[in-house]
Amino acid sequence: MTDEQPHLPDLRAADADRERVAERLRDAVAEGRLDMEEFEERLDATYKARTYGELEPITRDLPDVGAKISMVKGPASRDPDAIDWSERMVSGEPTSKLGFAFWGGFSRKGGWVVGRQFDGIAVWGGGEIDLREARFTERDVEIRCWTVMGGMQVIVPPEMNVLVKGFGFMGGFDDKATGEGTPGSPRVVVKGFALMGGVGVDRKIRRAEKLRLKEERRRERLERREARHELHARKREERD
Repeated sequence: MTDEQPHLPDLRAADADRERVAERLRDAVAEGRLDMEEFEERLDATYKARTYGELEPITRDLPDVGAKISMVKGPASRDPDAIDWSERMVSGEPTSKLGFAFWGGFSRKGGWVVGRQFDGIAVWGGGEIDLREARFTERDVEIRCWTVMGGMQVIVPPEMNVLVKGFGFMGGFDDKATGEGTPGSPRVVVKGFALMGGVGVDRKIRRAEKLRLKEERRRERLERREARHELHARKREERD
């Protein structure tokens, strides 16, 4: 056995990646491979993990059951759920260049078109800038967020190349998204200033992928339930 481990890119893990690892740990407890103390320690490490490299060792000593949990993002052509960035690059004018909220809110989400620069301003209000389904006219994009006693959230998909450079004074500019994306991703720089307010930048999976994962987990639970029923039926037959 060699101590060398395969190279894992230091990409940010998504909620779906952490949930797949957590599900495998729950299975391991049910199979008797982990006791509750080990399970709780590993589950805590799972939800604290921020990169694939931190997630991969958690299930390294557990056998693969069903589909293998992959901690490496492959090319889009090999992953049916990955974003094909070539289809997201478009020509023409952006849908919007400015979002403004004063005692209210603004939202930019869905398949909107993002240009080279977008400014979000929230004064005693809130804003949402969701790039998960967005299309882009440029490879280099700058999202500038300015808040005064307000709040703003920027949401990006796990596959996006992101750099956060904002600053907060008596407030916060929370960064949970800085990291590399998959090949072909636009480079999105989020910057700005939060005064007695907050800006959060988070990676979240797309709605279509979330629904797919939910259905996948539901199907796996049904399969495990059916397998347990068959096992119990065989044991009853053996006793009879």
